Amino acid sequence: MPYKKPNIEKIHYSIGDVAKMFDVKASLLRYWEKEFYQYIKPFKNKKGNRYYTKNDIDIITYIYYLVKEKGLTIEGAKKILKQKNKDEIDTQAQVITKLIDVKNELLKIKARLNELNNE
Repeated sequence: MPYKKPNIEKIHYSIGDVAKMFDVKASLLRYWEKEFYQYIKPFKNKKGNRYYTKNDIDIITYIYYLVKEKGLTIEGAKKILKQKNKDEIDTQAQVITKLIDVKNELLKIKARLNELNNE
């Protein structure tokens, strides 16, 4: 039986890693950290480097969806977050992540079909 490489996730992600995940600048994440301080609380080492947990990333996913995808203002996103408990935010962030994955996979399939039609 061939060796199967285990799927290992990081425990902490640097601000650069998270910025790449969302294709945003690190400064936006720092701004959101100030605006949504009740929800986003990255660990900071002695140097002040931020390290985000999976929970922080789930919340950032939801905030990103509300602000960038739905077009809400920061205040509008804050109002929605205040109406939800942590479990609801986590669940919706996971659903959004899965939907984004499905969308990306469908776009890959569409691009491949277009390539085959043009051959």
